[in-house]
Amino acid sequence: MTDSTAVHDTFEIRKKVARDPKAAFEHFSRPEKKARWYAYTGTHQVKTYTLDFRVGGEESLVAIMPEGTPIAGAELHWSSRIARIDPVQRIVFFQTLDLNGNRISAALVTISFEENASGCEIVLVHQASYFEGADGPEMRRMGWEQLIEAAASAVEEQ
Repeated sequence: MTDSTAVHDTFEIRKKVARDPKAAFEHFSRPEKKARWYAYTGTHQVKTYTLDFRVGGEESLVAIMPEGTPIAGAELHWSSRIARIDPVQRIVFFQTLDLNGNRISAALVTISFEENASGCEIVLVHQASYFEGADGPEMRRMGWEQLIEAAASAVEEQ
């Protein structure tokens, strides 16, 4: 039996946008809007992307990493199951990440949309276990920071 050590980490990312929570929520709940900032980012070659936005629904992104990246040619599969939806307020989902067919992390992710005087704040809380071969908490946080920044830009450009 091999020794399998897991690293556990929690982080929070906050991003203010000059739009109301409803506008921000739409960019996380409508497949055609989310695909633009989440799947088709230009950082990888998308093989497939789907989002069935309902409690129990699934989201799946399969992508190949391009030349010039540390894992060029690798296939990544992000798979999520939606656990809770509080319309215009909160989305909670479980997410796993597989690298070339090997599970490297499992996470619970909560995204909230908090109204404020200038619009709203998108708040992401990411709680994860990272397994052998994972990119680790620092890289995952950096990835989510880029995604939340892209989501905020999409919301404000609407």
